[in-house]
Amino acid sequence: MLMIVLDATVVNVALPTIQDDLGFSSSSLAWIVNAYLIAFGGLLLLAGRLGDLLGRRTIFLAGLAVFTTASLACGLAESQGVLVVARFTQGIGGALTSAVILGMIVTMFPDARERARAIGVYAFVASAGGAVGLLAGGVLTQTINWHWIFFINIPIGLGTAAYALRRLPRDRGLGLGAGADIPGAVLIIGALMLGVYTIVGPAAQDGWGAGTTLGLGAVSLALLGAFIAREATAATPLMPLRIFRSRNVAGANLVQVLSVAGMFGVFFLGSLYLQRILRYDALEIGFAFLPVTLLMGTLSVRYSERLVMRFGARTTLLPGLVLIVVALVLFTRAPVGGGYAAHVLPTMVLLGTGAGLAFPALMTLAMSGATPQDAGLASGLVNTSAQVGGALGLAVLATLSASRTDHLAGGGAPSAQALTDGYHLAFWIAAGLVVAAIGVALTVLEPEARARQAVAEEAGGRPAYSEAG
Repeated sequence: MLMIVLDATVVNVALPTIQDDLGFSSSSLAWIVNAYLIAFGGLLLLAGRLGDLLGRRTIFLAGLAVFTTASLACGLAESQGVLVVARFTQGIGGALTSAVILGMIVTMFPDARERARAIGVYAFVASAGGAVGLLAGGVLTQTINWHWIFFINIPIGLGTAAYALRRLPRDRGLGLGAGADIPGAVLIIGALMLGVYTIVGPAAQDGWGAGTTLGLGAVSLALLGAFIAREATAATPLMPLRIFRSRNVAGANLVQVLSVAGMFGVFFLGSLYLQRILRYDALEIGFAFLPVTLLMGTLSVRYSERLVMRFGARTTLLPGLVLIVVALVLFTRAPVGGGYAAHVLPTMVLLGTGAGLAFPALMTLAMSGATPQDAGLASGLVNTSAQVGGALGLAVLATLSASRTDHLAGGGAPSAQALTDGYHLAFWIAAGLVVAAIGVALTVLEPEARARQAVAEEAGGRPAYSEAG
């Protein structure tokens, strides 16, 4: 999971070097990132369900093989076309692998305390890996060359495969007959891929009110509506809609969309603030975000399991979201002549603490309402909501920030001040998104014990998870 999350951000640091080396134009350069995002976001939900049907271990190993092979192709690429196609293939492998990981965790760890600890490790990697990617990208690009941001995946992938073959238990899926819904698969892939493309392409480049954006967005929503209608009537649905009867599954994914939308935008625009306003280089930016990673790691790995077991996941989630809101509001006060210790470090500390509390608890809630038979689907849904939330948040915040900057610059404001004010607007909107997430958490989410009881009753009275192992 760390390898996949790293790959989503490590490329950003190396983009200028790749552009110079392979001759990308400014507009075509974005497709190094977009090709990965479209394949990854478009296939997550299907990949999670395939894990339930064919076996999560099988899908995990297949995705790992695709991702590692595509990483080699990316590293060897000497032309624009080869790199973009290889990045798209990487996205396919990343979706297959990451979609089933959380589902494997909840079935491999039936004991509530061990499961909470494992989910804490997963949440740390999935959330803090982006900050690690900024640091790793800076180190590899500056000390060797950009090819190694992809080559580094190969020994990691091979080692992971060898360990997975020994340690992951074989699981028998439900069989394709339990959900071989080909029309549904085509509809959901089309809806999600087109939706992600609309967000990272026309919306980011032409604006949200552009005809292309509105047209493609409407088609994406129509495909999604057709998929839901199909699943409601199919004899063997790809995505049984019963999963959304769980308040925690539906609510946790909505909280994830809103909170990730706010945080992803801050990682991106915060990096730009450090680069364009404070004049940090790639390595310095990576170190600037290091407190986020360290705090998230400490809380997620060492303390989140204890807090969730002591107070419950919902009670642990809410203070974490509040700290994230405070951090975002604090970032709106970072000035043009700001200093790291006074204006950036407090934000990083609060972000790391808040995320370290919130995201492990959120993962626990998202999986507490899923039956073991739907664990892969629930896992894929969690990853899909994070991906869509990140892409949507980044596109919205970046667009509004740029519009604010252009408006102020057109009115005669100094360039640095116009940029900073644009970032401030984005941080305020990000804070608003997380406040909305708090509202959803308060009104929709229920204690995970109650959610598991509902799952047990739906399964015919048999406990879905054994608290005593």
